[in-house]
Amino acid sequence: MNTTPSRTTTPSTTTPPAGTTDPAEGTADAVTEDATGPDATGRDATAKDPLAKDATGTPSGAADATTASDDVADGTDRTAEAEADDADEDLDPDPFTEARHGVGAGAAAVVSAALGVVALTGAWTGRVAAERETLIGQIKTSGGGSAAQQISEIYGDAWHTTALVNGVFAVLALLVGVFVLVRPAFGVPSEKPQPAWVRAVALAGVALGALGVLISVGMYFDLFVALPTAGTPAAG
Repeated sequence: MNTTPSRTTTPSTTTPPAGTTDPAEGTADAVTEDATGPDATGRDATAKDPLAKDATGTPSGAADATTASDDVADGTDRTAEAEADDADEDLDPDPFTEARHGVGAGAAAVVSAALGVVALTGAWTGRVAAERETLIGQIKTSGGGSAAQQISEIYGDAWHTTALVNGVFAVLALLVGVFVLVRPAFGVPSEKPQPAWVRAVALAGVALGALGVLISVGMYFDLFVALPTAGTPAAG
């Protein structure tokens, strides 16, 4: 029986002699030199190709152009949104403008209607003028005069003066009302139509003014009520 322990043979690592190169290392160095050295055209392979693709496979120039286009599009969108906001603000009605719209025309329409009412009912100016004519007639007939002359000087002149004053108010009411109604057709055109209540009041002023003119004309020319006449004294 062999009592000698068996020996395990370990492959020896062979160290290459000095001055020699490992074939694997030589191959790696050659690959490195080829990758970093000039290529067949004489250019450095490490130089960046302007048309080289990035990690996503898109050329770098195309990527820059796409980014620039996106920036321009974003700027255009923002500008369009700003213009749209400004347009919306311009379209929003101004409450002060809405309140001022039709104020002048409405006031003129009310004045027209008021003048028409005064023309029909009479004014204190007409009464004062009539009293003045009465006083003048009394002065003229104080020295004597016929009954017809006294009626004409004291009563007739006062009556005609009242009709004349009322007629002046009626004409003013008619003119102001017509002006309010035809105003939108002249001058600077308005963006909004004339309010309905303004037209209604102006029409009322025109109607009252026209009626006042007719009545005043009838009174002045004694068409409705004739002047009283003095009776002929009976022969004795």
